[in-house]
Amino acid sequence: MDSLTNHKANIISHNKTWLFVPATRIDRIEKAFASGADAVIVDLEDTVAKQDKAAARDALKNYYDEQNAKQTYRPIWLRINQAGSEEFFKDIVLCQKMPNLAGVLLAKAEQVADIESVHQLTGLSVIALIESTVGLYQIDSMAKVVGLAAFSYGFLDLCNDLQVQVGTTAADIIANQIRYQLILTSKVHQLSPPIDTIYPDFKDESGLSNRVQLWSQMGMAGMLCIHPKQVATVQQHLQPTDREFAFATRVIKEYEKSGQAVFEIDGEMVDAPVIARSLQLLDR
Repeated sequence: MDSLTNHKANIISHNKTWLFVPATRIDRIEKAFASGADAVIVDLEDTVAKQDKAAARDALKNYYDEQNAKQTYRPIWLRINQAGSEEFFKDIVLCQKMPNLAGVLLAKAEQVADIESVHQLTGLSVIALIESTVGLYQIDSMAKVVGLAAFSYGFLDLCNDLQVQVGTTAADIIANQIRYQLILTSKVHQLSPPIDTIYPDFKDESGLSNRVQLWSQMGMAGMLCIHPKQVATVQQHLQPTDREFAFATRVIKEYEKSGQAVFEIDGEMVDAPVIARSLQLLDR
């Protein structure tokens, strides 16, 4: 990984909420930032019908120019269409006209050349969306490409490709296997931890809370959101409990005070892994 991509990966790992805005609704970009989302993704792919894509690109470029003229532009991410498609090359041209983009989410990434072409043509960092069995099979080779910062995935697309029935115990097993593969591959290749897929029922706060707890405990970096109300729920449930925060604080204070590699707090042995976990929690 080159130094620029490594810097971008570090930024990505601190972005916990990634909120989608359809490119047909440019007016929602500022509302998305106002929601408190860490990153805003303008979508040129699935949420935009083919006949509307040209107008959506024009509207986005106008927004970009207006915001730059007023010096109020904030970097956005752009989800572009699948590499090799007709719309992909038009999206790339748009990216080249918007050099201050935060980066690109590449839909349906399946091979090394997909990511290489985006990075080489735009100079932007890429988040690869794994949405097919071919893409999932190729993650180890794609993880080595300069320009890749992180993975995410589209679970509904993967279920369709794998013929997995959504909403079943089997689907949960497959989802966790996908998460594990992405986490392991990202760690080995020094990428930012992967970003979890969307939670489609934006009215189900309890289900979303359970999902946040799951992926955060597994070590993923953040989550794709489809509605502003999901942002606050995700951020709320990523906060450590008072008890966890108090314990981590005591661990670090004792470690800095004594310099000991092993010590005891409230009858619990504290060693290097516990110290490292406490530092991660406080940093979070």
